[in-house]
Amino acid sequence: MFPQSQFEPMVRCGLATVLIPVAFLMCCVTGCRSTSHALSRIRDNQPAVANTEPYAERGEFETAESPVRLVAFEAGLQERQLEANIHQPAEWLVTSDLAELEVAAQSGNRDLRRINQEAAAAWAKVRYVDKLPDPMVGANVFGNPIETAAGSQRANLTVSQMIPWLERLDAQSQQACYEAMAMQQNYQAERLKVIGELRTNWAKLYVLGRQLETVKANQQLLQSLGDLVTARLGQNRGSVGDVTLLTVELGRLEEQLVITTQQIRSTTAEMNRLIGRPAETPIGIPQVLPSELPPWSHDMLRQWAWERQPAIAAAQLRTSASRWGIEVAELRRRPDVSIGASWFLIDDNRPPSTVVDVGQDAWSIGAQVSVPLWAEKYDAMQDEATWKHFAAQSSVQDLRLKYDATLRDLWEQAKAAHETATLYQSTIIPQARQTLDADQQALANGTVDFDRVIQDIRNLLMLQLGHDRALGQLAMSIARIRQSVGVDLSTTSNASADTAPLPLMPPAIE
Repeated sequence: MFPQSQFEPMVRCGLATVLIPVAFLMCCVTGCRSTSHALSRIRDNQPAVANTEPYAERGEFETAESPVRLVAFEAGLQERQLEANIHQPAEWLVTSDLAELEVAAQSGNRDLRRINQEAAAAWAKVRYVDKLPDPMVGANVFGNPIETAAGSQRANLTVSQMIPWLERLDAQSQQACYEAMAMQQNYQAERLKVIGELRTNWAKLYVLGRQLETVKANQQLLQSLGDLVTARLGQNRGSVGDVTLLTVELGRLEEQLVITTQQIRSTTAEMNRLIGRPAETPIGIPQVLPSELPPWSHDMLRQWAWERQPAIAAAQLRTSASRWGIEVAELRRRPDVSIGASWFLIDDNRPPSTVVDVGQDAWSIGAQVSVPLWAEKYDAMQDEATWKHFAAQSSVQDLRLKYDATLRDLWEQAKAAHETATLYQSTIIPQARQTLDADQQALANGTVDFDRVIQDIRNLLMLQLGHDRALGQLAMSIARIRQSVGVDLSTTSNASADTAPLPLMPPAIE
């Protein structure tokens, strides 16, 4: 049996030797388990993201299910068939209201959802970018104890915390905030793009629908002329060539019907893609388009675009973010400080002494400071941030010039389309109809040839299609102008139909 004075140090030493490694291993295992649990949650349920606005409050999220499983976590399980978890209504109603389609596109467009999720991720970064790093905990167990006068040192435990330069953390937070607001404006710009494309295809669908009606009307007109041709042949006043010409012309119209029907289906599929619906979902063909030219001007449109266009606002926000990037690069030269505390386990295995406290555990506190010696490295960081800032400033000017030129082009297209449609409606088409009526009467009297009537029908068909295309071009130009301006301008006055300003931008640092 050991004496009591000798047994206690041995027990203490043995416990320290066993418990410290066990505690360290438990920390490691717990961390791995937490990671596995987190990955398992990510595998089973994808991260929740906002489904409306990028800056939606927490709690108003929609969980997106993923049909794909991570192979590493499915080892040993039976094979599963991958199926898309797409829940669609059993039937889609025919929609012929542009406003309803726009609302559906804003909630169902996949690109909008993606940018919405990216904006939500950018805002999530703002919440952690200015936080301190995680503290460090370390343990050392000596195989051969360090022998000291107070006893054998068998292990030590260390806790440390690195504290970056706090002004740099604040600058990084400001930069992340501006980048998140830029992503928010990117969402608004993409929303305008989707609505603009939807309105453009809506106008195209109107033109194709009118073209389909016009071709069918001309088919009926030619078929009615068939009886007249047959009667002329019975009176020996016509020729077989008239019948052949009529058949060829009907064949050409049938070809146009096939092409127009295909274009209607393709346009409908594209609109359904923008809305986020199956391609075969029916969409009603619009029956009317606005034919009046809004009382706008290029100067007014340019001013509105510079004030309301989200793409320009996003570029300005990125410029502010890059300015904070310069501040972050400058603060990289500031040292980082690490503070820590250590505890040293010392055995009570020395004879009693009046000089030292035998078996008294030792502790210490300390600090470390990084030394930014490499000036060239930090100069390069600052140069990189500065050039990025200059590039961001250039992008703002480029966007201003781009939208200035785009609005000028679109406004001239709108004016030309309005003048063309007015000319067709007031002058050209009425005269063409008068010519056709006169030649039809002359054909019945036998004073003109049948091919002249066919040519009149062709001319009237082309003129009617030209009038419809001009109206469609006017509507497309107005839709693109509204997209470029960044707000729905009223078509009846100089005031805006939606005068709500874009979110205010925080002031940039000096």
